[in-house]
Amino acid sequence: MRRTVFNEDHEAFRATIRAFIEAEVVPVHEEWFAAGQVPREFYYKLAELGVFGIRVDEEYGGAGIDSHKFEAVMYEETARAGVTFGGSGVHVLLGLPYIQMLATDEQKKRYLPKFVSGEEMWALAMTEPGTGSDLAGMKTTAKLSEDGTHYVLNGSKTFITGGVHADRVIVCARTSAPTAEDRRFGISLFAVDTTSEGYSIGRKLDKLGLRTSDTAELAFVDVKVPVEDLLGEENKGFYYLGQNLPSERWGIAYGAYAQAKAAVRFAQQYVQDRTVFGKTVASFQNTKFELAACQAEVDAAEAVADRALEALDAGELTAAEAASAKLFNTEVAHRVIDRCLQLHGGYGFMNEYPIARLYADNRVNRIYGGTSEVMKSIIAKAMGL
Repeated sequence: MRRTVFNEDHEAFRATIRAFIEAEVVPVHEEWFAAGQVPREFYYKLAELGVFGIRVDEEYGGAGIDSHKFEAVMYEETARAGVTFGGSGVHVLLGLPYIQMLATDEQKKRYLPKFVSGEEMWALAMTEPGTGSDLAGMKTTAKLSEDGTHYVLNGSKTFITGGVHADRVIVCARTSAPTAEDRRFGISLFAVDTTSEGYSIGRKLDKLGLRTSDTAELAFVDVKVPVEDLLGEENKGFYYLGQNLPSERWGIAYGAYAQAKAAVRFAQQYVQDRTVFGKTVASFQNTKFELAACQAEVDAAEAVADRALEALDAGELTAAEAASAKLFNTEVAHRVIDRCLQLHGGYGFMNEYPIARLYADNRVNRIYGGTSEVMKSIIAKAMGL
C-alpha cells in the first residue's frame, strides 16, 4: 500500500542514515553487543549528523523542524539493519520534550546547545525499586535548603535507560507529601548534573534484550541540586509526566512496528536461502502462509503507526489513542517476531542471527512506557468503562 506519511526530505534522510549505519554501526555492532553499551564517542557522531537537533530551535543550534517523522525513519532503519543506537533514543524522545515544555529561556540557553552537540546526554529517571508503574508511590525526596539556593536529593532509581552515559538526568522526586485527595501531588522534576557529589551509578543492569543500551540503577545521597535546575513548577511533576507519556508511547508503538517489519524481511531472506529436503524453506506452503499472515499484520501495524505519527505531529494524539497504538503494535510485533523466528528453526535461537536479538529486544515493549495491562486500563477508561 502506498504510504503518504513521508516526503522527499524524509527519504533523503533515510538514505543518509542507512549509509551511516552500514559504515559506522554494522562493522562494530558485535563489539557493542558484547560490551553491553555503545561507546560514548558514538553519540558525537550522531550529533554531527544533526540527529539530536532536528526538533530543537535554530537559535540553540538545531534545525527547528517540529516533527517526529525523522525519528520514525530512524526507528525503521535501525530495525531494518538489526542494530540499535544505545540510549540515544531516550535522549531525544524522552529528554527533549521536558526541556522544550518546561525549561525557562535561561535553562534552554544552558541545556540545548550541549544537548544538540552531544556534549550532554540526557536520561529520564522515574521508576524506583518496588514501585514499577506506580509512580505516585515514589520515595525519592528533594528538600529545599534553608537558604533556598538548592534542593537536597535522596533516594534511588532503577531501569534507567541511558543511565551510564548520561550527563544530565531528569529525576522525579517528592518535594511535598501527597494529599488525602491526590496521592500524585508533590512530585517535582529536576535536571540533575551527574557529576554532582553524592550522585552515583549502581549496577549496569544485565538485560534480556536491548543489550547495547546502558540501563542502570542510580543512587542519590544528599545531592545538592541548584534551584535553577528545577524543571517547571514544584509539585506538578506528575502532571508533566502525563503530558509527555503519549509521545513516549508513540515511540514504543512505532519502534515495535519497525521491528515486526524487519522480522518479516529477515525471515523472507532466510527461507529463500535455506534448503531442507532438497527444497528451499520458502517453497513450502506453510512458509508462504505464515509469512503472508505476518505481512498482513505488519500492514495493519504500519497503518496504526502512521496514523499515530500524524496525530502526534498535529498535537492531537490523546492518551487513549497512544495507549491503543502501543497495545496493538507491541502485541502484533510479539506475534510476528515469534513466528518469523520459528521459520528460522534452530538458527533462530542463535544470537548471530538478527531475528534472535530482535526477539529479545522486542519483549520489553509490552512492559516499559506502561505495561499492556496499564494500556488496557487507559483505553477502557476512555470508553467510559
